[in-house]
Amino acid sequence: MSTKVSDHILERLREWGVDHVFGYPGDGINGLLAAWGRADNQPRFVQSRHEEMSAFEAVGYAKFSGRIGVCAATSGPGAIHLLNGLYDAKLDHVPVLAIVGQTHRTAMGGSYQQEVDLHTLFKDVASEFVETVTVPEQLPNVLDRAIRTAYARRCPTAIIIPGDVQELDYSPPTHEFKMVPSSLDRSAWTAVPSEESLQRAAEILNSGERPAILIGQGAAGARAEVERVAEMLGAGVAKALLGKDVLSDELPYVTGSIGLLGTRPSYELMRDCDTLLTIGSSFPYTQFMPEFGKARAVQIDIDPHMIGMRYPYEVNLVGDAKATLQRLIPMLDAERGELEWFGTVCDNVKRWRDVMDRRAQQSADPINPEYVARALDPLLPDDVIVTSDSGSTANWYARHLTMRPGMRSSLSGTLATMGPGVPYAIGAKFAHPDRPAIALVGDGAMQMNGMAELITAAKYRELWEDPRLIVAVWNNHDLNQVTWEMRAMEGAPSFLPSQQLPDVQYAAFARSLGLTGIRVEKPEDVEAAWRAGLAADGPAVLEFLTDPAVPPIPPHATWEQMEATAAAILKGDADRGSMVKQGFKAKVQEFLPGREKK
Repeated sequence: MSTKVSDHILERLREWGVDHVFGYPGDGINGLLAAWGRADNQPRFVQSRHEEMSAFEAVGYAKFSGRIGVCAATSGPGAIHLLNGLYDAKLDHVPVLAIVGQTHRTAMGGSYQQEVDLHTLFKDVASEFVETVTVPEQLPNVLDRAIRTAYARRCPTAIIIPGDVQELDYSPPTHEFKMVPSSLDRSAWTAVPSEESLQRAAEILNSGERPAILIGQGAAGARAEVERVAEMLGAGVAKALLGKDVLSDELPYVTGSIGLLGTRPSYELMRDCDTLLTIGSSFPYTQFMPEFGKARAVQIDIDPHMIGMRYPYEVNLVGDAKATLQRLIPMLDAERGELEWFGTVCDNVKRWRDVMDRRAQQSADPINPEYVARALDPLLPDDVIVTSDSGSTANWYARHLTMRPGMRSSLSGTLATMGPGVPYAIGAKFAHPDRPAIALVGDGAMQMNGMAELITAAKYRELWEDPRLIVAVWNNHDLNQVTWEMRAMEGAPSFLPSQQLPDVQYAAFARSLGLTGIRVEKPEDVEAAWRAGLAADGPAVLEFLTDPAVPPIPPHATWEQMEATAAAILKGDADRGSMVKQGFKAKVQEFLPGREKK
């Protein structure tokens, strides 16, 4: 039997080491689906409930495996559905390949059913590489370039294959004019900055008396070097959300997350430092960084297109974080960890942990959402993978979960889209079937798409060596993050027609699928629910009924925001009484001495 173009695509994916493709079927990829049947489902086709979830699962797989994530969809509507997940990959710099079908070449341009101008559709999201295969000889070059580009540029790429092309006999490019051969190998490489620029950076860092370090996901391969630099300089280390798992939160000088969802010690670190070293982060919110002119700054980033943004850095070092720090360390002054500044940073971290513990212990109606995350923290397995959805849940993820060495975590950092929490965790389970995964989601994201993907978890649970996948739902009947943003930023009361969510029995739905489902209505049952989920022999949904009036107070709590919130109360917010009570109780914890619970 002859080898079809579709057969060659799967063969080439296997040669690239691709072992999973996340997708949804449709007649635009019928040729590929037939090839999967002939290839004994290698690489494995993982069927989601929706193409957007396929893309999110590919992103989660790539984030937690370090390998390219691959998703597949039919032409027209299927291709369109991929976009949100692909934009998530683009904005978080994750290598993902989308393989999509197209109407037959004979029908293209004829306003045919499900015909969409896919080049135009994908030209922004897959701007680094999008190509249509029209003849067999274009393969393997197009596929190889798409994969190499995704890896090299850390981005999504796309290849479009008309349905009739998928079914053609494959013939390789020949040794002729206007043929483009290709090869598989992709050797490792390391970028390092010049010696002169390293010396200039060292001069700045050595001159500071109050140094700070900001790390993002680009520092992930340089954990030991970041620790060494921090201890040599006597610096505190703040983390962008995508860098949450880069450095252990148990280190006394790690101040935690930065930004609106961040911690008070990170805010104070940036406010008071006189020297800043940013490593592998493109954290966008300049207002949370040192005031211009108050700190000298150095940036390290592997991407020359992303360097020099966000802050007026004096030296921009283009290079791999690990290799660059290894060359920089010998140029730094040794052992400055006894500086008074270093002690202040560590004291601020300790005090913040006390504050967060007290906040979590405050009573609420019925359950304090902060307590749900706080109760999980000491129970986290050493090899856990944690995903968080966007929304108020991300606040509790950012502030209450202590990352330890070996743990992994992520969320939609830059796009901040709703919906990736559960599919990220499913992608993580295929990347590491021997590790437990926990998805932290709000009821809005759960209703948007998380419930449907429970079906996917139920479908594939038997493939996972460690079958535990916990989906924790903060059920407060409110699109809570937007509600608080309206109060704080617009001075507007909650608009119930847009913000109020119907009450859904998430745990009961899980049980209907044969999964573990636990509904928690009282704070005294929270810890037991977490323990039961971690002891389950398969996926579990833990549904916590939480209080929407507990505010995700920003670390700086400006007068403007407080005044706007007050204005919302005066305008008649539907939840104003409970909101005032909970906001006051949470904020006052920052001013109480010691560990006494109030």
